[in-house]
Amino acid sequence: MTKAATTSHDALAALNRAAVAVASNLSLEKVLRQIVESARELSNARYAALGVPDGDGNLARFIHSGMESNVVASIPHLPEGRGLLGALLDEGRTIRIPRIGSDPRSVGFPPGHPPMNSFLGVPIRIGNEIVGNLYLTEKIGAEEFSSTDQQLIELLAANAAIAIKNARLYEQVARLAIVEERSRIGMDLHDGVIQAIYAVGLTLESVRLLLSEEQSENREAISVIDKAIDSLNDAIRDIRNFILDLRPRRYEGDLLQGLARLAREFQANTMIAATVDVAPQVTRGLPLDLSRAMFFTTQEALANVARHAKATSVTIKARRTAHEIELSITDDGVGFDVQNKSQTTGHGLANMRARSEELDGQFDVVSELGSGTTLHFRLPLEARTAAHG
Repeated sequence: MTKAATTSHDALAALNRAAVAVASNLSLEKVLRQIVESARELSNARYAALGVPDGDGNLARFIHSGMESNVVASIPHLPEGRGLLGALLDEGRTIRIPRIGSDPRSVGFPPGHPPMNSFLGVPIRIGNEIVGNLYLTEKIGAEEFSSTDQQLIELLAANAAIAIKNARLYEQVARLAIVEERSRIGMDLHDGVIQAIYAVGLTLESVRLLLSEEQSENREAISVIDKAIDSLNDAIRDIRNFILDLRPRRYEGDLLQGLARLAREFQANTMIAATVDVAPQVTRGLPLDLSRAMFFTTQEALANVARHAKATSVTIKARRTAHEIELSITDDGVGFDVQNKSQTTGHGLANMRARSEELDGQFDVVSELGSGTTLHFRLPLEARTAAHG
């Protein structure tokens, strides 16, 4: 076998390994990260990134590999889809150049950004839709990326498109299955259990009307019936709160509006005062995966307050820095022992913690018996994939 044939065979073998690695994940987040890592390894690039367009000519997400965490932290902001990245978004075709600074489409780098010269950009398409763009810079051992590098990355992009589509479909099917089951349970509770309890309550009300309070022997019975009716009303309220947790919510993409809607519905169903203290700039331009996680974490947390806290008020706050966004949900309820594993399991906190870990975030709870509870949900904005670089 000639040297050229051996090189070609090795390249195809490397491409096959990369394609298998990308296709082995069903989590969309993990698929995107694996694409970046595979592209970087396949092209022997020092740096690699994947930009996900938002449909308005900007980047909704930017997953990168190769830069150390301290370098990422020193850069004022990650690319937003300008310069060559913007050109790739606009043109929708591969761009391969030896020197970024010499290209008229380049707009330079922000302070603290490592120097980069050679560049290879390849779009990832599903049909006519561009679902991502691969960016590779600084070819190791050569001044520029070769035509072979371009062919390999274009083939990887074709495989990546299939993997992204599969991951999207898998997540959609999983969501639909959960929504269908939750809807069925909620309907059964509402149409079955609540109606049965309500009927018992009406029967007790009828019996109470038949008893005269003027007769002393009836007073004790009336008192017992009143307590039973109150208990039934409490049970109906608790079940409705549980249905509030089960009822599926659609996330429309606007986090601020979504949080306000959750608070309104929560207050209407529980009569617990709910306040949303979130400035518009905090949620503006937030990546979709982060905003979705914050929305559904808030929904789950409010359901927990309704079911467990015995609170009179709850406050939803969010703050944002250059590097992270934090959601906090505070109630003035009875609190609980955070060291008690049975209680933390019952409050569904494991689900919230898993959601934060999926996005390289942090989740913690501050609570004491009699002192209310605060949930802190933190997600990184810039460096959440730096550890994978």
